[in-house]
Amino acid sequence: MTSWINVEGKVAIVTGGSRGIGEAIARAIGQSGGKVAIASRKKEGLDGALERLRSAGVEAEAFTCHTGKLDDVRALVASVVERFGKVDVLVNNAATNPHFGPMMTADDAAFDKTIEVNLKGYFYAARAVAQHLVDRGAPGSIINVTSVAGLCAAPLQGIYGMTKAAVVSMTQTLAVELASSRIRVNAIAPGLVDTRFAAAIVHNKDLAERVIGRTPLGRYGAPDEIAGAALYLASDAASFVTGQTLVVDGGMTIA
Repeated sequence: MTSWINVEGKVAIVTGGSRGIGEAIARAIGQSGGKVAIASRKKEGLDGALERLRSAGVEAEAFTCHTGKLDDVRALVASVVERFGKVDVLVNNAATNPHFGPMMTADDAAFDKTIEVNLKGYFYAARAVAQHLVDRGAPGSIINVTSVAGLCAAPLQGIYGMTKAAVVSMTQTLAVELASSRIRVNAIAPGLVDTRFAAAIVHNKDLAERVIGRTPLGRYGAPDEIAGAALYLASDAASFVTGQTLVVDGGMTIA
């Protein structure tokens, strides 16, 4: 019996796919019948992730790409189309958070870097994949990994949270503008997840306990728990879902 939530035959690009949430999403899509192109800035990380994915039975390729650079994004989409023949799904996951501290103390370099990767990068990739889908006359799914930091106040992560709030807005507007082309655009807002990206909180006993203390499930999440949400949004099971932000945070934002 074929699972209702599957992506058989679909080709997905996962940015920030060399570790953590991105790698988990790539593995979930690949093990559910999809083909996966993982992208990241650093080749070393991609090589390790590619080996792990292929060992798990995933048909995958890796591509170096700085998503904040328009030419890199265009080259990424062209390379994936050349390798797999098409793109059906984009998972915008590459992100950065160079400033951990009060917003008032952020310098211009950290501010600009966060905007470049977390916002411009998402927009560049979404636009490139959407144009490819429109040119093919094909339906598709764009999934933006945002954060609960973009849904409420984000002390010590204010610049990061600001970009993630903008991603929610971008998701909603693109969902409306691309609906007539049968392209769905949704977002996932993870809470605290045990990744290297979140190490500043997860490995800080006081900060971690503060977050967990207001999380009804009483723990932080794992990358695979975010991957399930992405798999659903990528699949035809979510064919009537667009413009939404699926919060996966153990209940933190309702507590």
